[in-house]
Amino acid sequence: MMRLSRDVAGPCLAPRGSVIAVGAFDGLHRGHQALLAQVRERAQALGCSPVVVSFEPLPRAFFSPEPVPRLSSVREKLRGFAAAGMEETLLLRFNRALTAMLAEAFVRRVLVERLAAREVWVGGDFRFGHGRAGDVALLERMGAQFGFRACAMPTIQLDGTRVSASRVRALLGAGEFAGAEPLLGRPFVIDGKVEYGNQLGRTLGYPTANIHLQQRVSPIQGIFAVRVGLGEGECSWPGVASLGVRPTVNEVSQPLLEVHLFDFEGDLYGQRMAVQFVAKLRDEQKFDGLEPLKAQMALDARRARELLGMNPRLAEA
Repeated sequence: MMRLSRDVAGPCLAPRGSVIAVGAFDGLHRGHQALLAQVRERAQALGCSPVVVSFEPLPRAFFSPEPVPRLSSVREKLRGFAAAGMEETLLLRFNRALTAMLAEAFVRRVLVERLAAREVWVGGDFRFGHGRAGDVALLERMGAQFGFRACAMPTIQLDGTRVSASRVRALLGAGEFAGAEPLLGRPFVIDGKVEYGNQLGRTLGYPTANIHLQQRVSPIQGIFAVRVGLGEGECSWPGVASLGVRPTVNEVSQPLLEVHLFDFEGDLYGQRMAVQFVAKLRDEQKFDGLEPLKAQMALDARRARELLGMNPRLAEA
């Protein structure tokens, strides 16, 4: 079972030494997966612990004056680390104190003292420390001093295109889920706990299960054909979803994920639900009242059924 720690200071987390992956790891795409697999393999060869060092909030979000979309929640990221075979995760709080830490101090305090590094693996463009002064060259110099090896992971390419979180976000934002899936190595999914809403969907004939994204900024907004997984189940239940701020009713200031599961009866409140996005139907729009909104919802349901290989006539039953 993977252990989670949050602080720079503290006892050594890897007494038998460690092989470490360091990065933001938003989305855990195929490049990240290759890096974690390499760390696990090297740790097995050296007889030490595979460890990942990451940061929350994401560094780019900390420095940005505007909300920054992210591909995975903290929970999803941690589950990915565990699935990749990491024994320890040091999820450092990215705050002013950490941004003020010199790169050399980060190496000594985190990689050497906290984690007893034997190898440190990063992406070739990785930067760290105050003013982003730390890089692979600095890791190599300090590795020679403290007895660890610094390694830069080669860029992972797919069909001649570099696999990166920014590329995945761009594809998802354009509704190109089929194009993003090979880069992620899996379909794009948002999961969360179903919470109570205001029952408006039920009033309109389309009861929904709602997931509040809280402070997470999604890379997508609009209306979508989806497949849903309940609990730990596969994403197989067909549905139609809205992710946005509900401009017609103006009731939410932060994006809300609302999912109508086709032909479903039951109570989902309090359950975890995973939503796989299959195709974008349209952008959000503001309607002149609830009747036009209801009529559009019927069209959306019909189109979603078609895209999911269902009988669209059932949407009119």
